[in-house]
Amino acid sequence: MRQRPRTKKPASAHRRRWRPARRRLFADALRDLVRDYATEHLADENAVLVIDETGFLKQGKASCEVARQYTGSAGKITNCQIGVFAAYVSRHGHAFIDRALYLPKGWTDNPARLKATYVPGDTGFSTKPQLAAEMIERALAAGVPFRWVAADSVYGVGDIERDLRQAGKGYVLGVNSNHWFASWGKPQWVVGTAEEIAKTQRRSDWRRLSAGAGTKGPRLHDWCYLELADLEGEESNHHSQVLWTRGLLIRRNIANGDLAYFTTWCPAGTSIKTLVSVEGHRWAIEDSFETAKNEFGLDHNESRSWHGWHRHVSLVMLAFAMMAAIQHQANKPTPKKTTSSATPRHPISSLGRSRKSAA
Repeated sequence: MRQRPRTKKPASAHRRRWRPARRRLFADALRDLVRDYATEHLADENAVLVIDETGFLKQGKASCEVARQYTGSAGKITNCQIGVFAAYVSRHGHAFIDRALYLPKGWTDNPARLKATYVPGDTGFSTKPQLAAEMIERALAAGVPFRWVAADSVYGVGDIERDLRQAGKGYVLGVNSNHWFASWGKPQWVVGTAEEIAKTQRRSDWRRLSAGAGTKGPRLHDWCYLELADLEGEESNHHSQVLWTRGLLIRRNIANGDLAYFTTWCPAGTSIKTLVSVEGHRWAIEDSFETAKNEFGLDHNESRSWHGWHRHVSLVMLAFAMMAAIQHQANKPTPKKTTSSATPRHPISSLGRSRKSAA
């Protein structure tokens, strides 16, 4: 008997509503898995959480979030997507633990484009510092062990400073040259923009220090650090009487004299060498971007949807974290071999051997 061919039933309204939610849950669950895996293998109480962004160059206009915007990947304004990332950097290695696709206002103000690329309905416009603050909040909620946060001048504004002070975390965050600083309760009165304060520093106020090892040796710069105020901690979970210092860190390029400025928050008595080292940890995320793109295809993503981007990036993050964990295990020193003392061996004397031979 000949069977009638089956016709594909149209998806119910419930299933159509569930698919986007399921995609989002998968991507977010994978992100959390990567975070837990990375911290399990690279955990260190003195780790630095580094925030930065990278561009994904695009030709067309259909991919989610694509727009003409500046990206450091190209060094200019071009057609691209921007992803904001958080990297976990410790003495054991470094790996990405969070990511977010930045949506410009040109996208969030266009419901048709959002719908066409399956952007979740509850997604509105968020600045890059707001995306970074959400990542820090997720890391804190998950109990990720870290002591510092480092980021460039894009993220040295907004609520990040307040959130980190309340969480009892130190930071070295880049700021623009016109960022205003003022001291109080210190012998030396300091007030003005970062650029103005830098001009008043004497030659003896600068120290040549390395921010870490680079491909061509130590990354040396001239540094100046000014302590602006000593304040009690703002930790919301416990009553801490530990003093913290708010400060200004200035970096000067040895070759051309270019200056970079950082607002700092650290336990009182923290040395300038420690702050320079924290700032130097930002290099790790730049290295991670380069490796992830060249070796793992981070920017080789042809999907046009919101969910497709987050799934692809999360899978690359997982591969990168596995590589970091394997490298950490491979770099561990080989344990020394020890002889067992349970059954001590006694050497056979020549007399004993002679008697056995005679027998």
